Amino acid sequence: MKEVDKRGFVFCTNHLSRKARELAENPRASLLFYWTSNSGPTISRQVRIEGTVEQVSEAESNKYFYSRPRDAQISNSISEQSSLLQSRKVLEDRYNSFVEEYRDSNINIPKPNHWGGFRVIPSRFEFWQGQTSRLHDRIVFRKLDEGETINPDFTHVGTDGWVYERLMP
Repeated sequence: MKEVDKRGFVFCTNHLSRKARELAENPRASLLFYWTSNSGPTISRQVRIEGTVEQVSEAESNKYFYSRPRDAQISNSISEQSSLLQSRKVLEDRYNSFVEEYRDSNINIPKPNHWGGFRVIPSRFEFWQGQTSRLHDRIVFRKLDEGETINPDFTHVGTDGWVYERLMP
């Protein structure tokens, strides 16, 4: 993930990758962040975010590309992400050739046309906290659907069109 702001969650990838092709067909995605602790008390938590996906502007993609380390820019430029590769040597030769071509660090590596960002515009957040009793805590924040009526015993109104609810484990 490259950025989080009021508009959503931004990640960058190769637009020719399987992931990007799938997003072009179905512009919906979910993000999952899960963490535990290896020391001290066990922490079992996760946040799942669901929403629609849009491509970010070329200017935003350029900004992210040029903020990356030079080696990552080269890797992004030479990789045909998710496509078959004859051997590791083919990839390393392509990498070394590109390094040689752009050995002068004053020369910018051009951002490839096939690389850029996507933004997940959230419509649902689910916060989960595991419990040793298996009575996990689950709280959902979601955008209220147009025309949807709610039961205030279960669904609570937040701000900016959001509601929140507690779910069974």
